[in-house]
Amino acid sequence: MSNTYLITGLGNPGRRYSKTRHNAGFMVIDRIISTFNGSLEKTGGLAEVAQVTIADVPVMVAKPQTYMNNSGLAVKALLQHLNSSYDHLLVIYDDINLEFGRLKIKGKGSSGGHNGMESILFHLGTDEFARLRIGIGQTAMPHDMVRFVLSGFTATERRQLPDLIDFAEKAVISFLTTGLEKTMNTYNTKLNK
Repeated sequence: MSNTYLITGLGNPGRRYSKTRHNAGFMVIDRIISTFNGSLEKTGGLAEVAQVTIADVPVMVAKPQTYMNNSGLAVKALLQHLNSSYDHLLVIYDDINLEFGRLKIKGKGSSGGHNGMESILFHLGTDEFARLRIGIGQTAMPHDMVRFVLSGFTATERRQLPDLIDFAEKAVISFLTTGLEKTMNTYNTKLNK
């Protein structure tokens, strides 16, 4: 088994979706690539990936290009390519059930109705992998959830978004350097709590 970690952010490819709530996972990957001087490369159309080293840990960061509902195709292919185990996988994605600014990391669980996670669970055949959920919800949620997740952030949220993405990046680094339990204790909270 490889000792390389796979950190996958979920989102939809293309400029149309780049600044939407549903692409919060991609935003964290972009931040990590910038911080650790990575360079995105395409891999057979399934994903864009970059190789980085974080605190001496080899990491492949990935942005699936299969669109959200087929994210599992890319994640499964990348894990097989790396020959990495599920305990070396972290999936980062938006969560409408968490208020904006809140993070939640855990080691297993259901999809919570998130189509990208549903696809990953289906293709991997297990829920035994870490996931970092980024809260994008609001106190009063609209009836049209699809339109909401594919919409942009409010002006107030846009001002807070860089700090939220930074907070999520720190959670990823903590996961790699201190492990899941310590990261859960530190980052399962709201930004600026």
